[in-house]
Amino acid sequence: MNQQFSIPTALCLSVPDIEALIQGRTIAALPKMFIRPGQRFALYPADYSVSIKAWAKCELCQILDETKPLEILSKLTIWTPKVLKEILQKQQYLFLAYLRVYQLSQLQEISVNPNIQEKLGKFVSLPNSLTVSEANPVINDRTFAQRKRQLEKLEPALHRELEELQSAIASLTISQPAAKQLDDDIKVFLGWSSNQPTNPLDLDLPWIHKIAEVGNSSDGHTFEKLVRRGLLKLGFTGSGLNPDATGGAGGMDFYAEQPYPIVGECKATKTEKVPDGTPAQLLKIGMNHLGKSQYDNSIKLIVAAGELNFYASRTATENQMNVISPETLQKLVELQAHYKNSINLLELKECLQQAPFGLAEDKINTYIDKVEQSIRLRSHIIQLVKNYLGNSGIESAGVESLHGAYFGSHPPQPLKTVEMHEILIELSSPLTGYLGRIKGSDWNSDRFYFLRNLPIS
Repeated sequence: MNQQFSIPTALCLSVPDIEALIQGRTIAALPKMFIRPGQRFALYPADYSVSIKAWAKCELCQILDETKPLEILSKLTIWTPKVLKEILQKQQYLFLAYLRVYQLSQLQEISVNPNIQEKLGKFVSLPNSLTVSEANPVINDRTFAQRKRQLEKLEPALHRELEELQSAIASLTISQPAAKQLDDDIKVFLGWSSNQPTNPLDLDLPWIHKIAEVGNSSDGHTFEKLVRRGLLKLGFTGSGLNPDATGGAGGMDFYAEQPYPIVGECKATKTEKVPDGTPAQLLKIGMNHLGKSQYDNSIKLIVAAGELNFYASRTATENQMNVISPETLQKLVELQAHYKNSINLLELKECLQQAPFGLAEDKINTYIDKVEQSIRLRSHIIQLVKNYLGNSGIESAGVESLHGAYFGSHPPQPLKTVEMHEILIELSSPLTGYLGRIKGSDWNSDRFYFLRNLPIS
């Protein structure tokens, strides 16, 4: 249980400075005076509709002069070199306060001080003391210690390009959910947020969950549209995947062009068996519309509910067509929705090009099992890094140490050191951001640290 404190004072800062502290974009403030380490205070915004969102504890306060490299200091904080130079010209020194910030459980509305702008960078008394706790830190202990050390030593930012990207998309987060998700992911990767969110619900899940239901009905037109949307969700592209079209190009139910051509038919049915006309139609229309060479080089796929009759099965098998159920397509698309980019379309292509043809349920489900196993392995390794660092009391660990710990962690499968390093590199990519990486002189001297979990559904 977190101990509670009573805070009678607040440090008045500009609204942008407070928002940067609350968002985790900085751990520093520039007060007008020296702040004693250990001192606690609310963060008071210098505007005219005052509500307090957070409080802070000073962990360190430095007095800096013009001999310090302001360019590096600027890149590690939110102030431009010009602003820092202007402050130095006015007061000769910079008071750089390292603040550990905690969010309040609810906003605290207070009366406005009419002279608040004059108090900027100084302490003000609160009308009523705030009761606070350390229950909601903006940044976790390990990340704060790492960033504090980086700022103390004025080490250059490791991911300046990502920081600039975050700044560029910040204004889009209110109106665009995709931008907000990317913004959240970047903040976690950079250590600007200690939130450990579960996988966010994909907004496409409602229609994805209808693929099997509609496929086992008599609504063939809606089923075609859902299959096209499902293929787009998996990453296929092409004019023949327009989900709003009432019929496919040239009579084909669907046709994808990239990353490789895939042509197919859909068959929604309630009870009857799938007749020979379904694969025969794919053969005829595909040949007529694409030509023999292009058709032969395309993956052939039928998504059909119900059992194939003898002749349909033979036609599909002899013409290297893959027949899967709406349920199997839904499983593929659901996996992609829950774990973005988990479906590797080139691996899926290899699966679809291999025998057996005809009913392809078993080989597709085997591929799905392989993907799920790969996700479980990565989730296990992420948790291993988190636990190893927590138990060891260190901030990062090398490949050899983590590989040794892996074999004592009830691993899901054996891994060589090089194989584990490849997965660690993948998980520390800016595009995934589950782990962080401190690059060494060679692969064996790389060090890794934990950023966020990979929850398993």
